[in-house]
Amino acid sequence: MDQLGTRRLTIVTGHYGVGKTEFAVNLALAMAAEGPGVMLADLDIVNPYFRSRERKPLLEAAGVRVISSSQACSDADVPALPAEVLTLLEDRGIRGIIDAGGDPAGARVLARFRPKIVQEDYQMLYVLNANRPEVRSPESAVNCLRSIEAVTGLTCTGLVNNTHLCGETTPEEVRKGAALMEEVSRQTGIPALCHMAEAHFLEALADLPVFPIEIHMKKPWEAGRGTALSAPL
Repeated sequence: MDQLGTRRLTIVTGHYGVGKTEFAVNLALAMAAEGPGVMLADLDIVNPYFRSRERKPLLEAAGVRVISSSQACSDADVPALPAEVLTLLEDRGIRGIIDAGGDPAGARVLARFRPKIVQEDYQMLYVLNANRPEVRSPESAVNCLRSIEAVTGLTCTGLVNNTHLCGETTPEEVRKGAALMEEVSRQTGIPALCHMAEAHFLEALADLPVFPIEIHMKKPWEAGRGTALSAPL
């Protein structure tokens, strides 16, 4: 995972629909494979596109403790925060991931925890997707990033590219996102960390730092089908 798993606390942000949840789930699984004590907090409570808690059985089977605002019903959107978030922030024996809400409105929840977060060894990663209309240009992507920083009072420390076309993704699509990420990095000075891609793209993208993933977040009607119909995350 190189730089991705080096901090105790990782906050995943970005515009809704760019693939934050897919990244958060895959990162949690990768961290759990390296050792115990991993916790994933699903704080996407404002207009969530997909929810980390939808994959709670998968995550917990891998040793990841999942906390969310709606323990009783995974399909409910409850605008409340679980008290267990404080455990993630205060127990330094835990490696934590926060799947934050998309765009500034969704990320606003992080402002409540800013005093504790800034005392920790944290990173805030911004996920980019060049195929999302709202953030497909460098200017719009930077504006969204800066708005999230302003709302949360936290500093973005790294960029992650998740550009794809679901089952029609090609290496060229990933490289299109790479160009966007490099320009956002140039404009902001924030490091470009990695590119999300399924493992079968590794050879074609050998010149890029790829974070290999499996597609776990799917629309309800796609459940049980192959990755060719994977959801737009």
